[in-house]
Amino acid sequence: MALTSHQKERYARHLPIDEVGTKGQEKLLHAKVCIIGAGGLGSPAALYLAAAGVGTIGIADADTVDVSNLQRQILHGDTDLGIPKVQSAKETLQRINSELEVLTYPVYVSEENIAGIIQDYDFVIDAADNFPTKFLINDACVRAGKPFVHAGVIRFQGQLMTYVPGQGPCYRCIFQDPPQEGAVPSAKQAGVVGAVCGVIGSLEAMEAVKYILGAGELLTGRMLVYDGLRAQFRTVKLPKRVESCAVCGGQKKGG
Repeated sequence: MALTSHQKERYARHLPIDEVGTKGQEKLLHAKVCIIGAGGLGSPAALYLAAAGVGTIGIADADTVDVSNLQRQILHGDTDLGIPKVQSAKETLQRINSELEVLTYPVYVSEENIAGIIQDYDFVIDAADNFPTKFLINDACVRAGKPFVHAGVIRFQGQLMTYVPGQGPCYRCIFQDPPQEGAVPSAKQAGVVGAVCGVIGSLEAMEAVKYILGAGELLTGRMLVYDGLRAQFRTVKLPKRVESCAVCGGQKKGG
């Protein structure tokens, strides 16, 4: 389907880019991205994907908007307090881009429902705020053959890595199992600077865009680590896929 005159104007800053152009913008318009978590990471990721013209965005989150969210969760505002985050997210995203289709899942993702949630999407964004959900997302995406980007933030720091089937290790290859409860402080306990969520969540959106376009180098086999206090990024080379990994160990080699 050719771009309309309105779309050519709306995405005029994309079209001169060699890696995007008309064909790339059409890919974005037909793409489907699922974001699990409508909080600190999911907010910037969703906003930039909506603005970029990703045609369908799914948002999964069971929480309602709380005043403590507003320091970093920029999908939501004062007038959204008490309403479901997925409702607030949908309203915000469609104000940015009325052509966008937003599908909402006001549930906690679980072993019982996650496969059904992610099955129709091209790419998944892990914007969860707890380790059990991050492992759940990894395992479901690996088993379903879905590419996804993982990210985590705390205080002034953040990290992200991308998994593509057959290319590099999965999240469980690196971290094996969730830490014991209380062993690692959560962002709620230790705090997080809102702008760090913005940096890392935006990078998650960038990984999704690159995957959809088939452009550049994804963070497969690498983890990008951000230190906001020192204004430094560093890339950590990850070990190759673990053959004994309970989730991806049976896959064909790809790194």
